[in-house]
Amino acid sequence: MSRHRTTTNARLLALAGAVFAAALALAPAAAADAGHGKALYPTCVACHTEKPDAIGPSLKGVFGRKSAALEDYRYSNAMRRANLTWDETSLRDYIVDPQARVKGNRMPFAGVRSPNDADDLVAFLRDYK
Repeated sequence: MSRHRTTTNARLLALAGAVFAAALALAPAAAADAGHGKALYPTCVACHTEKPDAIGPSLKGVFGRKSAALEDYRYSNAMRRANLTWDETSLRDYIVDPQARVKGNRMPFAGVRSPNDADDLVAFLRDYK
């Protein structure tokens, strides 16, 4: 086999590997079930409602919002300092382990233990407006 053909084959193999790795990285987001996330959401509503006296801030429109951004909610100092934008990664990390993601926040919830449930909740929250 010629040197040119070997180099071309190696490049094609590397490209195929990169495409495969990218597909694996995107698989959880693509496989997330927003319908199942909606079914899980009532657990969140125990604290997160649109009512002014709610224990936690509203999650309506949370996707893409900055942390501690709602003016009608009194956030912890830790959440105000967090300076997060709630996207797939930050929401998922927070849902899985709130204290690890934002140490010192006031949320009493220990976190969602199932990675699939966390992905599904994030998928639901992405479109919850």
